[in-house]
Amino acid sequence: MLAAMAFAPAPLATPSAAIPTPRSLFLCHLQFPSPLSSSRLKETSVAAPLEFSGSASLRWRAGVSFFPSFLNKKARSREDIKEELLAEIAPLDRGAEATDKDKERIDQIACELEAVNPIKEPLKSDLLNGKWELIYTTSRSILQVQRPKFLRPNGKIYQAINADTLRAQNIETWPYFNQVTANLIPLNARRVKVQFDTFKILGLIPIKAPGRASGELEIAYLDEEIRVSRGDKGNLFILKMVDRSYRVPL
Repeated sequence: MLAAMAFAPAPLATPSAAIPTPRSLFLCHLQFPSPLSSSRLKETSVAAPLEFSGSASLRWRAGVSFFPSFLNKKARSREDIKEELLAEIAPLDRGAEATDKDKERIDQIACELEAVNPIKEPLKSDLLNGKWELIYTTSRSILQVQRPKFLRPNGKIYQAINADTLRAQNIETWPYFNQVTANLIPLNARRVKVQFDTFKILGLIPIKAPGRASGELEIAYLDEEIRVSRGDKGNLFILKMVDRSYRVPL
């Protein structure tokens, strides 16, 4: 499962599963309001009739906005956006219960959060280091929604990154306990190629990863608590920090 998570490939395979394949990078496109139409300009710039009395003119002016509403709208804080994002994903069973409408809404909020990312070069930040718990994803290869619920990964799923050693690890818990480790190759200050090296089936049986087991990961948002990543096949990953001291095996 780990493969699909953040670094692109599909979830850590169980003994009978195929080696994961990369997932694709998705970039947010912010939408801006279109220019005011000529009709709107006419509505908001017409002067008050000369025959209005002083009080009537004041009432008319008070009721007319000379600026579009989006200019008067106060920007939301990062904390407000994070709070909404966490509230939206909380009932969705890590994304397994998300409808298309849910996915669209969560992606919009994630894009809004990415736009106020305080860490511009996450690969150089100590905040990236440690073990992160996956709390939401759109990756079907991780969620395994095509399986009966009792055969899906039901325990917590983690991803650990150590930027100083350029190592990463994905960890499944109940019921499969699969793991995979990988080397990270920086492509820029926020995007890496992920080259998987060793899969561990049931956490015990090591299998050398083939050369084609690779993908890319972008760190789209990072702070002390939350990380938003996007894979190179369009999947979204939202994780929360659980253990900043964790070290990935070399």
